Amino acid sequence: MKRVVIVGATSGIGYEVAKIYFERGWRVGVAGRRESALQEFRSLAPDKIEIESLDVTAIDGAEKLQRLIEKLGGMDLFLLSSGVGNQNISLNPEIEINTAKTNVEGFIRMVTSAFNYFKVQGGGHLAVISSIAGTKGLGSAPAYSATKRFQNTYIDALAQLNHLEKLNIRFTDIRPGFAATALLKDRKYPLLMQTDHVARCIVKALDRKKRVAVIDFRYAILVFFWKLIPRWLWEILPVRNDK
Repeated sequence: MKRVVIVGATSGIGYEVAKIYFERGWRVGVAGRRESALQEFRSLAPDKIEIESLDVTAIDGAEKLQRLIEKLGGMDLFLLSSGVGNQNISLNPEIEINTAKTNVEGFIRMVTSAFNYFKVQGGGHLAVISSIAGTKGLGSAPAYSATKRFQNTYIDALAQLNHLEKLNIRFTDIRPGFAATALLKDRKYPLLMQTDHVARCIVKALDRKKRVAVIDFRYAILVFFWKLIPRWLWEILPVRNDK
C-alpha cells in the first residue's frame, strides 16, 4: 500500500488532496497546526490515517515530520502544502518577515527533511505547492511573490543535487493560480478556482510525475504570456487589488 505525507492538510488544498488519496486507498499521514482538525480527519479511517500536530516554523518541525513518517510505516510521496500570503501594499515589515518565516524557513525545514529521508530510503517523490506568483514580482504582495520564487529555485537546485548524487528522487513544483482558500480571504480575484478542482489537478500532475505543473490550463496560458512581458512594462502595470 502506498503512503503519502501531506504537511498543511487541515484545510484548503492540502485537505482536499489528502481526501483524494484516502479515497484511493493510500495510507495517509497529515500534519498541520490545528489538532482538532487533524483528529476530525483521522476519525474517517483511524486504521489508514495518521496525524501529527506540526508547525513548520518551529525548531521541532522536522522531528515531528519524522515521527509522522514512522507512524505511517514509511513514505513514498511527500507534499508540502503549508504556506502564508498577504497583500501588503503598506510594506508592514512584520507581515513580510512572518511570510518569509513560513515560506522560506519553514519550507527549508520540511523539504530538506523529506529529501534526506528519500536519500536514505533510496528514492521517492517530493512535491511542493508554490504559486504562479513566483513568476513575476507582484507589487501588492512583495514577500509572497519573492518567497514563491525562492521555492521554485530551491526545488530546481534540489533536482540538480539529486542528479549530482545519483539519487532516485522525483520532484514536482506545483504552481496554482488564484484558489478559494483562506489566503485570499474575501477579496475578489479573476479566474478564482475552487479547492476541490485544484486538488484534482494536483493529483493528476503527481500521477504523471510532472516536474512543473501550473494549475490549471488557463493559468498555464497566462503564465506563458506573463513571461513575455518586458520588465519595464510589468513595473508600470496596474496590478494592485484591494477588494
